[in-house]
Amino acid sequence: MSIRRTKPEMPEQSPRERIKNFQEVPFGYGKEIATLEANRCLQCKNKPCMKGCPVEIDIPGFVACIAKGDFDKAAEIIRAKNNLPAISGRVCPYEKQCEGECTLKKLGEPLGIGRLERFIADYEREKGIKPPKRPDPTGKHIAVVGAGPAGLTCAGDLARMGHAVTVFEALHDPGGVLMYGIPEFRLPKTIVKSEVEYVKSLGVEVIYDVVVGKTITVQELMDKYDAVFIGTGAGLPKWLNIPGENLDGVYSANEFLTRVNMMKAYRFPEFDTPVKVGKIVVTFGAGNVAMDCARTALRLKAEKSYIFYRRSEAEMPAREEEIEHARQEGVIFKLLTAPIRFIGDEKGILKEVEYLKMELGEPDESGRRRPVPLPGSEEKLAIDTALVAIGQS
Repeated sequence: MSIRRTKPEMPEQSPRERIKNFQEVPFGYGKEIATLEANRCLQCKNKPCMKGCPVEIDIPGFVACIAKGDFDKAAEIIRAKNNLPAISGRVCPYEKQCEGECTLKKLGEPLGIGRLERFIADYEREKGIKPPKRPDPTGKHIAVVGAGPAGLTCAGDLARMGHAVTVFEALHDPGGVLMYGIPEFRLPKTIVKSEVEYVKSLGVEVIYDVVVGKTITVQELMDKYDAVFIGTGAGLPKWLNIPGENLDGVYSANEFLTRVNMMKAYRFPEFDTPVKVGKIVVTFGAGNVAMDCARTALRLKAEKSYIFYRRSEAEMPAREEEIEHARQEGVIFKLLTAPIRFIGDEKGILKEVEYLKMELGEPDESGRRRPVPLPGSEEKLAIDTALVAIGQS
């Protein structure tokens, strides 16, 4: 029996339409397409895909259930290891993890594991998620600091072990970076809220507007609870450390996306917001966050949205799907390009970026080839907004 070498295309909004809105781009698989794709699975005995999954979901098991049409059992298998499948099915870097280990890659495209996980999570949500039976209480009470992906995952796992869990969140909504850092078109807020409700249905208590260290101290938590898990994430942006980064019009990706997502710029003019991107926007970096920034700028009516990256496309850390979506939407990629200074006017407002060309040398500690400046290649570009998306710590 011949095996299809490619996975079915994901139905999605056209680039022309989606840059006019913040609605989710991919629509997801339906039952027929999901079943068709699940039947591509080779059901390998050594299960290499599971070895690539950080939480070791029984991938062949849930895929086999989809192939047979038993979607409820597939959901049960996934939830046994993953409390947030509707989220991971959308934003997890599965190309480098489970799908990266898939045997089908030797024949063509790997199995669409992430897409199948999303299908089951969406099916389950539409049908109504039923939390598992709670185990007997252990008598232990655990404090979790932060209601982001780490905190929610930890809280859900602890609750399923029978522990009482209280989550302390500094903001007035749960989700952390899932809410403030990822745009609506890639991860809808309704999806995050639904997964949070599932975690709460396991018996997890979430208390909002609590800044640990101010509202309550870590020592107070240690005294009151049997254990404390701190999952506050990496929230401090890294900067380029070049002249002019303090000019009006230069933002960290963190600040830009937080303003857009928390202040609901994607629902303008229903919600007003101080984010104004101007006509020409340049994002520095080439990870998923950089793609989010560049694509968000287009949706905020930027006329041109650039990605500046000092290496080549082969070294770009963003997911292939995110790069392709950005390119489809009109993002302009200037590769082997590095900024050397921002230039402003007498009022301190950003007006230009000066940059130079790079070439790739020997690999550095990350395994990627080191970018080396080309002397005399300096150029300038008039810009209105600069978004620095080179990572967080």
